[in-house]
Amino acid sequence: MTAAPVMHERLLADFAAGRTPALARAISIVENHRPGFEQLLATWHPMLGRARRIGLTGPPGAGKSTLTTALARAYRKAGLTVGIVAVDPTSPFTGGALLGDRIRMEDIALDPGVYIRSLATRGSLGGLSAATRETCDVLDAFGMDRILIETVGVGQSELDVARTADTSLVVLVPESGDSIQTLKAGVMEIADVFTVNKSDRPGADRLRNEIEIMLGMRGGSAMRNVPAHHGVDLSRNNLVKQVRAAARAEDADVWTPPVLGTVGVQEQGIDELVEALDRHFRYLERSGTLRQRRRARLRERVVEVVEDKARRRLWNDAATIAWLEARLPALESGQDTPFGIADALLSRSADLLTRTTT
Repeated sequence: MTAAPVMHERLLADFAAGRTPALARAISIVENHRPGFEQLLATWHPMLGRARRIGLTGPPGAGKSTLTTALARAYRKAGLTVGIVAVDPTSPFTGGALLGDRIRMEDIALDPGVYIRSLATRGSLGGLSAATRETCDVLDAFGMDRILIETVGVGQSELDVARTADTSLVVLVPESGDSIQTLKAGVMEIADVFTVNKSDRPGADRLRNEIEIMLGMRGGSAMRNVPAHHGVDLSRNNLVKQVRAAARAEDADVWTPPVLGTVGVQEQGIDELVEALDRHFRYLERSGTLRQRRRARLRERVVEVVEDKARRRLWNDAATIAWLEARLPALESGQDTPFGIADALLSRSADLLTRTTT
């Protein structure tokens, strides 16, 4: 047993009292895995689940920071507290990060009901920092009503936000691509809500229509109302109308992502966006999907912790490293294989992997 619980008694008291400096210190301890971080997270674990976690993702330059700021203002007007986790990429050359999202949100940073935390990815390839979930847990335990998670500008395979948030908002701009782009797998498939930001630009309506057609095709509706003659334009219009009607349905059994238009810098369309996010959360609660998603998040968290502990115990152990080095000649000569060495390493490391202290 470490002395961490005693060291953190004052922190826990200040945290429970709602003091922001205690929140900042707690996140730093958890983010950097300082001594006692596991005990702190264990103390706060029963408090989790009160906050709604909303992830914002999309390509670089889509205006995610601007939309995050606008959503935070809207929630503050409704009397809700907001925690913002803004993730910035880490340089592969220097290891540093600009953390510029906080600069963009400067006008809300002084609001006592808003807490902004910038995190560096530190090499994580999923659009989020490895500490993002833990940081969200701390904000949740602190009592934040809404947690907005802004990813780095991601590509089509970086989908961590969908495993971290209750609702995933994909932010696109008219320049995001043509109809072929909307059909590609990856980030387009994780969206619970779409918004075409900067929708005052040319091409915004076309992109919205293309996304809605893609959603209709994915839902199996593409041929439902196509006329017998060559009425291609009519079929497209029908498909868009069906998708929009399904997206507005309050009691639908299956969620159809709405495709909205926003102009973040002018805060146009933000009320509609907030309403769509609320409607999705009501769907999650009504359908039981919220419990399923949060249970999956807990399962994945256990897997992450096990993998992290196993990795640190193995590769920080000098005897294990020496044992591996001694077997490299057999690998080089072809007398052994990586699979055989790995099995042997796991067998000899049973005590190392099952001990109760790190």
